[in-house]
Amino acid sequence: MSTDKNTEGRLSLGIAGSGMIAKEVIPGLRNWGWEPEVLCGTARSAETLEKICTEQSIPVVYTDYDRMLERAAIDTVYIAVPNDLHYEFARKALLAGKNVIVEKPMVSNANEAMALKHIALESGLLLFEAVSTVYLPVYRKTKELLPKVGDVRLVSCNFSQYSSRIDAFRQGEKVPVFDRTRSGGALMDLNVYNLHWLTGLFGVPKDVTYAANFEGGVDTSGILTLDYGSFKAVSIAAKDCGAPCRYVIQGTKGYIEMLSPANQCRNIRLHLNDGTEEYHEDSSESRLEAEFRSFADIIRRNDRDTWLALIEDSLRVSRTLTLARMDAGIHFPADDMTIEL
Repeated sequence: MSTDKNTEGRLSLGIAGSGMIAKEVIPGLRNWGWEPEVLCGTARSAETLEKICTEQSIPVVYTDYDRMLERAAIDTVYIAVPNDLHYEFARKALLAGKNVIVEKPMVSNANEAMALKHIALESGLLLFEAVSTVYLPVYRKTKELLPKVGDVRLVSCNFSQYSSRIDAFRQGEKVPVFDRTRSGGALMDLNVYNLHWLTGLFGVPKDVTYAANFEGGVDTSGILTLDYGSFKAVSIAAKDCGAPCRYVIQGTKGYIEMLSPANQCRNIRLHLNDGTEEYHEDSSESRLEAEFRSFADIIRRNDRDTWLALIEDSLRVSRTLTLARMDAGIHFPADDMTIEL
């Protein structure tokens, strides 16, 4: 793996994918410590790839992922392809000697997550899940303020937004996020943020259940119930209906309220029983900046202690997602695959 760019300047990056999230990420990369050198997609998306590269001054386009890994002089690969491809794309990049940033959810199931961690450890590389929640300043402030609410008794989360793609899905169009065979669904797309928010604050629940609404064989909305023993948590996510996003931690001395989705964590209010209040807000232009700056910093310093804590966070969420799916009877083709190391 090339290291000459890891000590100063921007880190060289190859990008796999040209969908909505990649288009959101790319414009900010140079300001966040990255130099996008290569964009890779499918042959059928060649026109889109060329357009993005022209607009964003990315020098090279590939329509063959294996060739990009073999030929491109890059330190890190950012993977923004449909969920079912995350494991294989990440595995190949790690085996090719590249650090990996893979969009949430990191993989389809807990077995894949464990396998990727093993490869990263064996190869001395770094693997990150691109989930904005845990890097955001307001989320970290929530952790800091949590002891002030006393003993937590109830937690509720709601991340619901009517999807811009659901009408096309209902008309028969193949949409990966609404395709069970592509590891799609509301649990994997939105509730994954809620789970990172919850497990990062409270750890692994004693038990998890998932009650889902299904359309076309995929969960388009659903309710997670997490039992922490001394308190209970409910996590709602919906792509088939909308509602104001709201997160509340209720304790014996007060509560914390957030009125933005867990992938943005824009503001929180601490209200104590004696009437004392604190308000904290994040005015960053992009919800993605904090995570990509963090990835660059950890790679430059080869900070494996911080990385290990982050990858354990992702493993914890992957296990919880897998248990929730099993409870709801949601089976992915990836669950039948033999894992190769």
